Amino acid sequence: MADTSGIRKFKDADDFRRNVIVRSEIDKYLPGGKHFIDEAEIVRCIAEVAEKPADPVLVREILAKSESTRETLTPAETAVLMSAAKDPALFAEMKAAALRIKKAVYDNRIVVFAPLYVSNLCVNGCRYCGFREGNAEQKRRVLTMDELREELDVLAGRIGHKRLIAVYGEHPTTSTEYIAETIETCYGHYVPAPRSGAKNAIRRVNVNAAPLPVADLKVLRSVGIGTFQVFQETYNRKLYEEMHPAWSPKGNYDWRVTCFHRCLEAGVDDVGLGVLYGLCDWRFELLATVMHARDLERWFNIGPHTLSFPRLEPASGTKVPEESPWLIDDATFEKIVTIARLSVPYTGIIITARESPESRNRLIDGGMTQLDCSSNIAIKGYSDFADEAHQEKDRQQFMLGDNRSLDEMVRYLASRGTITSFCTAGYRCGRTGGCIMDALKTGREGKFCKINAVLTFREWLDDFASDETRKVGEALIEKELAGIREWLPKFYPTVLKQYEATCRGERDLFF
Repeated sequence: MADTSGIRKFKDADDFRRNVIVRSEIDKYLPGGKHFIDEAEIVRCIAEVAEKPADPVLVREILAKSESTRETLTPAETAVLMSAAKDPALFAEMKAAALRIKKAVYDNRIVVFAPLYVSNLCVNGCRYCGFREGNAEQKRRVLTMDELREELDVLAGRIGHKRLIAVYGEHPTTSTEYIAETIETCYGHYVPAPRSGAKNAIRRVNVNAAPLPVADLKVLRSVGIGTFQVFQETYNRKLYEEMHPAWSPKGNYDWRVTCFHRCLEAGVDDVGLGVLYGLCDWRFELLATVMHARDLERWFNIGPHTLSFPRLEPASGTKVPEESPWLIDDATFEKIVTIARLSVPYTGIIITARESPESRNRLIDGGMTQLDCSSNIAIKGYSDFADEAHQEKDRQQFMLGDNRSLDEMVRYLASRGTITSFCTAGYRCGRTGGCIMDALKTGREGKFCKINAVLTFREWLDDFASDETRKVGEALIEKELAGIREWLPKFYPTVLKQYEATCRGERDLFF
């Protein structure tokens, strides 16, 4: 069990609201009161660069820099790409460069995961969110550990997921102690696979939760947290304050935006940024995201492990998702993801099941590296609706657009030459933080991950795949093994030995 003796405890929700924020842990990263999200510079970049015609020569220089260095671009360079994206010919060049970068860094892999909503109690009043306090339409629930195991029976035992993003409302009931207990429960619960009977378990638990103090983050690190994900929602301070009441912890913009600085200080060195596209001008949000990434690199030489791109979706008890003046269409969304891939070349890009199947299919070649499938975001949704793509607005934070199962998605990806990766080895081998930043920029991580993707893909095909999916998947594995033999001829016999052991039923083998 995690040692939580050093973290603060709260009597109730009011005590939590008053005392959860540690001001000194904000000020440390805003020296002299100067903020790393420079709104004046963002406005200038939009007005003087993004809104003016792009110079094709400059655009190509920026694309070449992104490909060759794989370093984060400056906000001004990102603004040039925003301008260029309005030109169909230049945007075609941008998409081609983004795909080359993705293949160089991540190869032809897509990592899959499942969201697991653990609680929807919340002390905040976010105007766009179904979980907000006071929304009488939302049915509230916090999973017990037994209920969590029932969810895992489906996720790990029937679907075959290895990686989760566990999602928590901000509330003293779901404290750091509770989060740590759920992580430990996930790692300790084994379920037999339906086809082979092999023991399967969740191997990586990423967390989407509220910002935490350094002491609490150290507790989560001690129980093996994967990526810590916090969405800023919007970087526009004025709009942020309109959407998040000052009486709530989330109303403190600076506490939220400095969360990842505290994560990296605490040794939680995989962090995931994101904003809620549709609340504000997407150009403002993307430029601010680049600034955020650059400041993390400045302090710690570590940037975001992932960027997420949730779009504002309908939710219970609110009209904001329908009435926002900044909603974006699919064409604009594709531009955002492409520019992000070019601006932060090393990072993983997550496109969730909020998107339609058509949108996600298109973005596989547009920079995306991670997606979820067989997703159910109702509290206790997996065990209550194990055999159907079921949604209930009053049990969810928002509505989903892509209800494809993991088996369907694996088959679709394999049919187009993309391998589904269930690998979690990097985290357990210490390839995180600064180590993985260097490996990603040089392309070395993609080589490790390709081998581990083949091993875990073989596992999943034998343990969970339908006959149709298994047939398509095995054809892809033959091609992947041939490719590994070609570019790693001396190491290939070692790879083949591990692969053959996996075929015989050994599990969780990795390099």
